[in-house]
Amino acid sequence: MEIIKKTDKYVILKKRSGRFGVRSMNRSWINGPEKEKILAEAGLQSVTKPKKESGEDEKTQPSNDEEDTQSFATV
Repeated sequence: MEIIKKTDKYVILKKRSGRFGVRSMNRSWINGPEKEKILAEAGLQSVTKPKKESGEDEKTQPSNDEEDTQSFATV
């Protein structure tokens, strides 16, 4: 592993696979949101927001069936 950045609180390492690892000074690995925050501050990873589930999109937009039934009025 290659040391990318070393601070008083943590060390950022680049693994052979190209991924990054963050290790605290007490030699325990940092994972999850804290790791993402550290990598984003170092400019090594972009922050992405989770995608919306497909069920939420269907609720906000009317389906084609509802539009078609409204356009056909009985005379």
